[in-house]
Amino acid sequence: MFGIGVPELILILIVGLVVFGPSKLPEIARSVGKGVREFKKATNAFSQALNAPMETPVQQQSTQPAAPQPVQTQTASPSHQSMEVSAQQAATTPNITPEAGPAPKPAYEAPTQESVRQQIAEQAAKKNA
Repeated sequence: MFGIGVPELILILIVGLVVFGPSKLPEIARSVGKGVREFKKATNAFSQALNAPMETPVQQQSTQPAAPQPVQTQTASPSHQSMEVSAQQAATTPNITPEAGPAPKPAYEAPTQESVRQQIAEQAAKKNA
């Protein structure tokens, strides 16, 4: 690791002992160890987040266009208004069923070896054409 052998490590410890003194050296080593441990945890969490499969919410499109919500001009009590808004939302919410249509394509798909090969072949074909 870093090409540090035993003689170099002893030299570093002696310089640290002279600079910081015998009382501070264990405290410094402890804090460096905690820092390295936290750094490893952070890098492991980051790499797991990058390698985790991306979960995209599936949004199904309705075959019926969404109707615009009517503007409410009546003055009513707050509890009565909330019931009216809920009723309006329920009336204008499209009926989403599995038969409504094909599922949309996800926003991002991780490239596979095959897709990269196809892109390279397409670029080569364009270049030769």
